[in-house]
Amino acid sequence: MSTPVFRFAPSPNGYLHLGHAYSALKNYEFAQRCGGRFLLRLEDIDQARCTEAYAQAIFEDLSWLGLTWEEPVRRQSGHFEDYERALQSLRERSLVYKATLSRREVRDFAAGQPEQSSWPSDPDGAPIYPPEEVILSAEDRRQREAMDHNFAWRLKMNEALACVPDPLVWEENGSGPQGERGAVSADPAAWGDVVLARKDVPTSYHLAVTIDDAAQGVTDIVRGCDLFWSTSVHRLLQSLLKLPVPRYIHHDLVLDENGRKLSKSLKHTSVRSLRSQGVTVKDVRRMIGL
Repeated sequence: MSTPVFRFAPSPNGYLHLGHAYSALKNYEFAQRCGGRFLLRLEDIDQARCTEAYAQAIFEDLSWLGLTWEEPVRRQSGHFEDYERALQSLRERSLVYKATLSRREVRDFAAGQPEQSSWPSDPDGAPIYPPEEVILSAEDRRQREAMDHNFAWRLKMNEALACVPDPLVWEENGSGPQGERGAVSADPAAWGDVVLARKDVPTSYHLAVTIDDAAQGVTDIVRGCDLFWSTSVHRLLQSLLKLPVPRYIHHDLVLDENGRKLSKSLKHTSVRSLRSQGVTVKDVRRMIGL
């Protein structure tokens, strides 16, 4: 059997909070228990928000928590060509299209629908991308598509689903929001025509994370249950691109005192802030239930 490979993949767009510490420690300890490898990856495709200062802070905070990882650290910003090759393979199969509507235009369209026929939303609560011809004239669409960097690439969900086995499943060794466990049937259609490359960068979270996990040989993905249904999209991309399928463990989230998911904007929950207050690693582990 191959050596298990785990990864922790934060975005350097803010300081790590207690939820990140929980996920990082879970991955690290799983790897140690089974004699596996632990990788650190920086998901920094958002060049506007991600900074080197935050990247260095991630390294410092994880080292303080007692973690070590293999070098070099994979940074998504250094692998745009990998994502472009994957996207090109989907373009050649006519499985993606240029999408020109802004988020505001999609929200406005959804909000303008009659209450009795409300527009569907994806698992994150965002409105499903509508057919552009419902909103734009043919000439408007041609003009928008002709403008460089004025479109995203979206997956043709129905056509993509016709190219893969039904049902798509993944092995869930953790627990989903409703206690899902074992063989879970993916439902990528719930996301509509997902973005695979943004207007500002040649990839998206869904495409980049799927390519990265395959490129790094990740066998076990341990992450928060807020990403549980994103796995449906990743399973679809794995099937379309003929990539290996990891095992998944989705864990509970660390919540604030009001029962909300932690955010990088909540300074008092950041590992860096707690360190500056003299909190110990033992204290952090107690706070997150490890």
